[in-house]
Amino acid sequence: MPIPLVSRENIGLVALGRLSLEKAVETATLKNSIENAARKPNPARGLRTELARKIASLVGKEENRITDIPGVSLHRRTSPTPPCRMTYHPGIIVVAQGSKQVNLGPTSFTYDESHFLVTAVDLPIVSWVAAATDEVPCLVLWLKLDMSMVRELLGREEIHVAEASSDSPAMSIGKTTPDFLNACCRLLDLLDSPQDIPFLSGLIQREIIYRVLRGRVGARLRAVATLGDQSHRTAKAIAWIATNYAKPLRVEELAQMASMGVSTLHHHFRMMTSMSPLQYQKQLRLQSARNLMLNQGLDAASAAFEVGYESATQFSREYSRFFGQPPIRDIRALISPGAPKLELVGSL
Repeated sequence: MPIPLVSRENIGLVALGRLSLEKAVETATLKNSIENAARKPNPARGLRTELARKIASLVGKEENRITDIPGVSLHRRTSPTPPCRMTYHPGIIVVAQGSKQVNLGPTSFTYDESHFLVTAVDLPIVSWVAAATDEVPCLVLWLKLDMSMVRELLGREEIHVAEASSDSPAMSIGKTTPDFLNACCRLLDLLDSPQDIPFLSGLIQREIIYRVLRGRVGARLRAVATLGDQSHRTAKAIAWIATNYAKPLRVEELAQMASMGVSTLHHHFRMMTSMSPLQYQKQLRLQSARNLMLNQGLDAASAAFEVGYESATQFSREYSRFFGQPPIRDIRALISPGAPKLELVGSL
């Protein structure tokens, strides 16, 4: 029988058919992988949903609730908020639903259901709720950091954490793992059995801090808590200003208190806070004066002298530059009936 001739065109058609078959197999394999991944249980997603449910149940229609667990507060926002100048104290902020954003100097941090925020020292920042609605409110758990707990955990040889970069700020973002979320859920469960709070809340808070320290996000926190570390000495200077912002500030005395040279202190202070010591003091003074006028009814001149200003004119000029308008006009805008609600999570 004669052997059939194979033309170049036929060879091309066979090769094209083989490629099409391989492409179809590859597409089917990829589709199956995606479908299998979607069917696979996601512990973190389930725990985020559970944490959001617990916060919503405990807060109800309120916006803020300081719980019976020491250092723990819950927050709820049903709409985005405008950027607000405020101070974040050392703590861990967990967003169970929605998202928030914080600006520390030129650096922006966004955290949501998948990420938590850690602040290692008092930091003047700009903060706002980025995503929230009536149907899906932003739900937040805030845990105040007990530095004695941090040092206690770091004193154990079993704890190994990454070294902090010398140019990293005292604020960082970490991923919410199932173990981390599980501990947060168990912490809130204590509110259903108040008699257990004195005995178990400290244990669970230690576990949460342990989870933070084990990740890279805990590196700067470790450095701040470690006696003798330059970050610890800088944090000591930051804490002094935060407590004594109304007093005159002499950087040379501050550096001596921190056992550092003036230029070294300036460098590490700016790395951790994104500002100089004098800028840090000014921001704390202006924020405190705004709170005094807003919450205690002080006039601008009285608030200025209360926070350490000697000149009401200088205070008004710096206040206008910082908040965008003079003190009286700013306070009137904040207390007006149609004023948008400000973001306060982290400043308690």
